[in-house]
This record gives sequence, structure tokens and C-alpha cells, in this order.
Amino acid sequence: MPQHPGRSPGNARPAAAVSAMDSLSGVGPRQARERLGARSPGARAPATPWARFSAWLECVCVVTFDLELGQALELVYPSDFRLTDKEKSSICYLSFPDSHSGCLGDTQFSFRIRQCGGQRSPWSTDNRHYDSEAPVSLQRESAHYFGYVYFRQVKDSSVKRGYFQKSLVLVSRLPFVRLFQALLSLIAPEYFEKLVPCLEAVCNEIDQWPAPVPGKTLNLPVMGVVLQVHIPSRMDKPESSPLKQCGQEALMPAPLVLTSVHELDLFRCLQPVLTHVQMLWELMLLGEPLVVLAPSPTVSSEIVLALTSCLQPLKFCCDYRPYFTIHDSEFKEFTTRTQAPPNVVLGVTNPFFIKTLQHWPHILRVGEPKMSGGLPKQVKLKKPSRLKTLDTKPGLYTAYTAHLRRDKALLKRLLKGLQKKRPAGVLTALLRRHLLELTQSFIIPLEHYMASLMPLQKSITPWKTPPQIRPFHQDDFLCSLEHAGPQLTCILKGDWLGLYRRFFKSPNFDGWYRQRRKEMAHKLEALHLEAICEANIETWMQGKSEVEVVDLVLKLREKLVRAQSHHLPVKEETLQRAQLYIETVIGSLPKDLQAVLHPP
Repeated sequence: MPQHPGRSPGNARPAAAVSAMDSLSGVGPRQARERLGARSPGARAPATPWARFSAWLECVCVVTFDLELGQALELVYPSDFRLTDKEKSSICYLSFPDSHSGCLGDTQFSFRIRQCGGQRSPWSTDNRHYDSEAPVSLQRESAHYFGYVYFRQVKDSSVKRGYFQKSLVLVSRLPFVRLFQALLSLIAPEYFEKLVPCLEAVCNEIDQWPAPVPGKTLNLPVMGVVLQVHIPSRMDKPESSPLKQCGQEALMPAPLVLTSVHELDLFRCLQPVLTHVQMLWELMLLGEPLVVLAPSPTVSSEIVLALTSCLQPLKFCCDYRPYFTIHDSEFKEFTTRTQAPPNVVLGVTNPFFIKTLQHWPHILRVGEPKMSGGLPKQVKLKKPSRLKTLDTKPGLYTAYTAHLRRDKALLKRLLKGLQKKRPAGVLTALLRRHLLELTQSFIIPLEHYMASLMPLQKSITPWKTPPQIRPFHQDDFLCSLEHAGPQLTCILKGDWLGLYRRFFKSPNFDGWYRQRRKEMAHKLEALHLEAICEANIETWMQGKSEVEVVDLVLKLREKLVRAQSHHLPVKEETLQRAQLYIETVIGSLPKDLQAVLHPP
């Protein structure tokens, strides 16, 4: 592939991106720019400007290559969305393949950056509702942005450098890579032809979309096409495909149905590492630092996203960067040798990282996809000492020894499927099912043990503080494995105990434990509220002082507020009964106290 013509974007000076918005204020038709962020005539204005748009996207960015400045942010839409200088710089550099990739034509990839400067806008009720219903691995990012990129580089004699180079970037907190890639493939080619007016029309269409409600199948119209998607819910069964035709008879033309908003073609993404997929699953489970050096941002981002999704339904709680460059603001933090490598999975394309990250324990180098005897060429397992800084061959460079024995039957089934030319979707389903069953076999004993720490329901009484959730004792859990371990559901042999011991030290265990403990605490609160609502409140009030009765009113109100704001698993009738109890208790008090507790 030819290299980037002229001065490569990857080598542009860092200060360029930060000042680009001011420096490029004259780029493009001024009238169109002045309309940026303005609503099309006749469009419905919601209660909060861009409320529906922001349920899906934070903003849309256009990054161009300027001869003087290098990568430059041409526009941000809506125009009032605030990005810090550091975020602008990161978006600029991560929106272009670096000079080692040599991508001509159209390229799609994704990145993930750390948000700088704290929360920008209040977390809406819709967002909290989405997170409470969505699978933990698909919840909104609170401290990071995803960038979904459509980059075009084509010869253009009308441009001084002889090449048109521009990226359209969707910035979101949602990990819906399949949906946003499909959206970009519809809007980016049109945008590159028609520019700002087209982008404005698309954003106004997105601002008409219904909110992403877990469990719902939605029709999302854009540019004359209707995208039909199912938003995953915690209640969905693993591997189910609950997409139902949603009023299709009323849709003309027929909708473009996406089978998933987030799942990539796992088999295609992991083709060069199929023989090591189980070892890579262990490295992901343990949150080990891993560098993925790939020939292009597309390959690097797909492999990183595929690897981090291998643990579903367990959430990958470590940091990961599908595409990372030397210009990133965290470059020094990730490459320092003064401390142990961080728990991060980095996708890179610049071979310079081999030298910079030599001290990292696991480096995966993949080349361009190749076939060998009708099968995808597999990378070999190599010792880190064989890592060469200048000419590193494809391979998984690690001294790690897998705890579990490799499932040879899986590999045989996958290779047989390839030889018989079975559809890629079938092979992906086979691989995903294997990884799902492996993760479930590992996590079910933890779930069972965690459930045993919950107080018995009969110990929860209405007028006493509910008992505490018992602490998690690792040794007690490990002892329980002899009778209730993963061997009950998984045929793989190996050192399961050793794998659990290492898992306990990982961010993934910490994230899983915190989430489960939070859910159990919410369940405990809900059970306590139900116990209060099932008790005879009038019997309790007999002989109680006014202070005690007022205290009950205040505590019940606090419980109601918590139940509603934290979406506790409480039935609506229980909430109504609690409200009725509050009214009853207030009604038993003297008029002056009633006026204080129940102002008009």
C-alpha cells in the first residue's frame, strides 16, 4: 500500500490540533457554518435542545488535513458542544491512520479516549434508566468517549497536496460499534460530496429518534433508509436474537435490519489468533497488559474490541484503546518504565511501540490476513526474548502459561467449518458460544457463593435495620469449588484454583464484586421496604411518641426517594402502599405537625 503522500498526518506537530478550530474558522462556506447548531425550519424542538440526539451521540466531528497545521478540527456539531483542548487534540490524531498504515480509499475504525474535566452535563433520567436495564458491558461510559471514524483518502488534483484527506467522526458514550459503523457508511460518503448541509440534516433526523430503551426494537430513519435495531437488555438470554419485525408493513422501503448494535464478526476479527483464543481469554479475564500491533487502525480496533468482548456477560473493567498513537495524551503514562505496565489493552499500528513497550508482558503482532492451505495463517507463540525492535514477525510474544488446557475440539470444528465453507456467521456463533460457556462456567460458582452471603428473607423485619451482607472470604470460596466448581459445567481440565487466585487480584474481579454487592444492597433495601408495607402500620403506631412517628414519616419518605432514584427492584403497588402509609401516619398527628410534614 502506498504511504501517505507528502508530510504524513502521523508526524504533524502536536500543537496543530488544539488551535485548529480558531485557525480554520474560514474553511468551508461561511453561511453554512453560521447555521451550524441551528434547527431546520419546522423541526420539533424538545424540552432540552438536542435531547434526543444526545441520547445517542455527544457530537459529530469533522477532521481534515491542513498543510500548515496537520490534522485539524474543521467543525464540531452541535456547535455548542464543549470539548477541551486535550480532547480536541486526541480526536484529531486518532481520526487519521498514521503514516505506517498507508490507507488509501475509505477506512473505518474506532478509538476510545479519556474524558477530561469531569461531567459536562447533568446525567439525565433516561440515561440512568438505560444503565439500570442494559447489560453491564453495554452501559454508557461515564469517563470515556468512543470515537467511530470514517476516513477517506483519495487522489484529488484540485487539492494542493494532490490528495483529499478527511474524517467524519461520531463521538458517543455508547459502545454500539456495529450501529455507528453502519450509520457512518450511510452518511459519510454523502457528507464528503455535499458537506455541511447534509450533516445538519442528518443530525436533525437523529434528534427525532426514540431513546435507546433496553429490550425494545427500534426503527431509526436516516437519509431515506430505516435502520432497525434491537437494544439489548439484561433480561435477554445469551445468544438469543430477539429482533422482531417492528411495524415493518408500514415501512417503505423495508428497513435495513442490524442483527446486533455492538457485536463484531468475532471469527473474522480473531482469525489470525484462533489457536490462542483461550489463552487470550485468560489474559482478558485477568486484566493483563496487552499490546496489539496491527497493520491498520481497522485491524487493531477490531481485534481489541473483539478481545474485550470475549468475557461477556462479564464486564471488562480495565482500560482499553482500540487505536492508540504516540501523540495521545496518555502516551507517557502508558510507556513509563518507572512502574509496572497498567491494566490496558492497546491497539497500535506504529512499530515504534515495539521498542517503547518492550517491558510489557504480552505483545501480539499480527500481519495482513493470509491464508495457508485454505486456512487462515495462525500467529505462533513466542518468547518475549525473541522480540526484535526493527523487524518483529507476527506472533504472540509472552511468557504466560495458560491455566486451562486448550480445547482442541473447538479448533477442529472451526477449521472444518472453514474447509466446508460454512457462513462466517455460523463460525462466529460457534466461537462466541464457546467463550460464553467458558465465562459462565467460571463465573457461576462466584455467583452462587455471592448469593449465599445475602441475609435470609425471614431475617428482614419491618421495624429493625436490615442485617448486613456478609463479607466475601476468598478462602471460603476456594473451598466451595470442590463440590460446586466450574468442573460441573465445563469439560476443560486445568488449574482452575490458580486462575481464580489471579482473578481476585484483577480489576475485573473488583468491578464484578462492586456491581454484585451494589445490586444485593439494592435488593436488601427493596425487601425491607416490602416488609414495612406488609406490616400493620396502625398496630405499630399504638403507644408511639410523636417524635417516633415523625421519624417514621421521614425514613419512609427517604426510602421512597431512594427506591425511585436508584430504580430499586420494587413493585409499583409497594411504592403506592408506602405512600399511603405516609399519608395514614401523617393523618394521625396533630394539625400543626401535619402542616409541617404535609405543606399545602
